[in-house]
Amino acid sequence: MTGRPPSRTPGAVLFDTDGVLLDSARVHAAAWKGAFDAFLAARTGDGAAQPPFDPDYRRYVDGKSRHDGAVAFLAARGIALPTGTPRDPPGSGTIRSVAAHKEQLFRSLIGAQGVPVFTDTAPALEALRADHLPCAAVSASRHARTLLRASGLAGLLTAIVDGEDAARLGLAGKPDPALFLHAAARLGHEPADTAVVEDALAGVRAARRGGFGLVVGLDRTPDRSMTGPLRDQGADLTVTALTALVRHLRGDAA
Repeated sequence: MTGRPPSRTPGAVLFDTDGVLLDSARVHAAAWKGAFDAFLAARTGDGAAQPPFDPDYRRYVDGKSRHDGAVAFLAARGIALPTGTPRDPPGSGTIRSVAAHKEQLFRSLIGAQGVPVFTDTAPALEALRADHLPCAAVSASRHARTLLRASGLAGLLTAIVDGEDAARLGLAGKPDPALFLHAAARLGHEPADTAVVEDALAGVRAARRGGFGLVVGLDRTPDRSMTGPLRDQGADLTVTALTALVRHLRGDAA
């Protein structure tokens, strides 16, 4: 854990969902790899061979909506596609069709594997509830509310803000802070009185831009390779587990 104890305990805590509360980031990454690699392979017949998706998840799609993630990755590969329509099936040659394939693969993987939850999530949320700190889960994914309910974590949260809310209210995705600002308002707290916990670089940037009082970077990588980048993007402190964050908020140096 790196960083100083907060000058005062925040009045509320906002958690990113995928990769922070749920171990679903790896499922999203696998689904994106399947969708992007299939798309890139289909283009090789036109003499446009491309390397596979493997190292690109955190850089281009982590923390973003399906549409924004598809746009970012394909643009990085120099590929411009028409947006298309929400009805475009996989293989239609549009941004929405690539996103639709990712959605199809994600649902299949979750159906086969269930909803993966980190072992430190429930203990941390229970401890914060005991400390009377309202908590919200925030995600650009339209699946977040459904997955949190299925995981049994929804009852430990005061509010959930996900991609369905973003679409309904016209909220921009990360690195725009709109989702976090809306969640803080749902909890009745100003950004300056609210902590944000993120594992995605885009999410840390969003929290910093939103003026949140404490921005926490969560590095769950085995080699702690994300600690530096999270700090570089604006995290006030980094932790390797949510239970460590609870100790930090309580001022426990252990």
